[in-house]
Amino acid sequence: MRTPAVRRLAPAIYAMALAIGGGLPPAALAQAKTVQTPYKNPKALVDIYLDDPAKLPSALYWVRGLVNPLTEAPYSMFAEDMSIIVLLHGTEIVTLAKKNQERYQEVVQRMRYYAEMGVKFKVCGLAMKDYDYTAADLYDFVEVTPSALTELMHWQNQGYALIPATVMDKKFSIEQIR
Repeated sequence: MRTPAVRRLAPAIYAMALAIGGGLPPAALAQAKTVQTPYKNPKALVDIYLDDPAKLPSALYWVRGLVNPLTEAPYSMFAEDMSIIVLLHGTEIVTLAKKNQERYQEVVQRMRYYAEMGVKFKVCGLAMKDYDYTAADLYDFVEVTPSALTELMHWQNQGYALIPATVMDKKFSIEQIR
């Protein structure tokens, strides 16, 4: 039990400890621990629904965030070890139309790269029709599904983790805020 005198001195003692430790309590100076979560046969469904096709390059960082750690050491998984599906059903569909090849060449190359690694790219058939496209208008690595919503439901029922690819407008550079 603390006496009134000890209670009055406690803030002063704490302030001295902060000054000696460079302004931080000793526990705050400890280093973060790196862990290796034991991932096994991951199944992910990346849901991409964007209001601007220019945001697709940013949305693909969600795919990179899955593929790169799983295929690199210490995991070193192969395509058959993981199952990743990317479902597109917003304005980004225009990037997959072959007629827009010149305009979206770089982002299509990134998607093709992931497709060659085993990532499946699917497009909502209803949205495709809204844009007046047919399957023949899209690249060969794309699968057309009947509906994005029924596809989302189906794969979640198969145990796939739903990962919405949220893309926000960037207000600050990393250098500005760190």
